[in-house]
Amino acid sequence: MRKLIVSEYLTLDGVMEDPGGLELFRDDNWHFPFWGEEDVMKYKLEELLEADALLLGRRTYQEFAPVWPHVSDDTGFADRMNSLPKYVVSTTLQEVTWNNSSLLTGEVAEAISRLKQQEGQAILLSGSGELARMLMESDLIDEYRLLVHPVVVGKGASFFKNSTAKLTLKLVETKTFQKGIVLLCYQPPYEGL
Repeated sequence: MRKLIVSEYLTLDGVMEDPGGLELFRDDNWHFPFWGEEDVMKYKLEELLEADALLLGRRTYQEFAPVWPHVSDDTGFADRMNSLPKYVVSTTLQEVTWNNSSLLTGEVAEAISRLKQQEGQAILLSGSGELARMLMESDLIDEYRLLVHPVVVGKGASFFKNSTAKLTLKLVETKTFQKGIVLLCYQPPYEGL
């Protein structure tokens, strides 16, 4: 059975919304000043290599699809992003054109549960907050990797906002990166309370 990993960039106040988008020099870009950290880049590459499929909501897909096919780098990150199968959850898209992308149709939780039953490596979901919250509520997430940035932005969509799921999670890993990003890695359920 494959593991579903949700990996999110968050601020100290829990915001996940638009960590800077694709415009590196915007005043409200709270993520990319930390992206140049060699240790963060290494971690994200290892995480990507651990997966053999990406799961994307519509908005994240629409941000990634026009950009990643034109990216190249010496680490192989872009090649991996472009070559992996990508499963896109959307009720409005009619087609997906990014290499190896397909739309998941029908009951989303059932479709993702079927994906998890297949043989293979992990399925990685990044961004896609609405989809992540739906998967939380369906108890389909096997691991939460929260990369908390030392930034407070005061506004924006919170990762856990509007979730009806009550989560009690077990902390399985922490790591502090050079410029202050902290990885908090959790798995459900935590039954030690």
